[in-house]
Amino acid sequence: MSLVLDSAAQDLLFREARTANSFTDEPVTEEQVQAIYDLVKFGPTAFNQTPLRITLVRSPEARERLVKHLAEGNQAKTAAAPLVAILSADNEFHEELPALLPHFPQAKDMFFAERPAREQSALLNAALQAAYFIVGVRAAGLAAGPMTGADLAGVQKEFLDGDHTPLMIVNIGKPGEDAWFPRSPRLAFDEVVTTV
Repeated sequence: MSLVLDSAAQDLLFREARTANSFTDEPVTEEQVQAIYDLVKFGPTAFNQTPLRITLVRSPEARERLVKHLAEGNQAKTAAAPLVAILSADNEFHEELPALLPHFPQAKDMFFAERPAREQSALLNAALQAAYFIVGVRAAGLAAGPMTGADLAGVQKEFLDGDHTPLMIVNIGKPGEDAWFPRSPRLAFDEVVTTV
């Protein structure tokens, strides 16, 4: 293969990794989450914006408040996961741009003065960051169970505010017994890639 990443790391991050549906009861520590974020924060985004926000749902009370907004098939596994994260997009991310893009501080007002432009950019770039986050969870030797099967408007009202758009819920932990469904097919290279 022409990849620099060794085969074991490729398996850990991609080939063998799948969405987990059950977890052990081993806790996920703050240190692990910090290490994951400290790795994935370097993923590229437009204008170096950082719209992703991560709300860790740890307390039983908060977990109960979250589970009621999930689709029925997602409730039990979320209730039992060692850690759950709500990933959202901060639509006011532009306020941080002068510090994050010091060579072009005027980008804040030049490109993101209007709320619709901010929302569109926040959604795309936070989704990119969410994908990095999932890969980071895998790099930590944990499994991720990302889900969008939820009343996201209800999640927003329960945990966020009008400036934060929820993207997904991610269950996190060591995979439990029968954690994986069989691997679903993927499109082949020739079905996806076109050369012009």
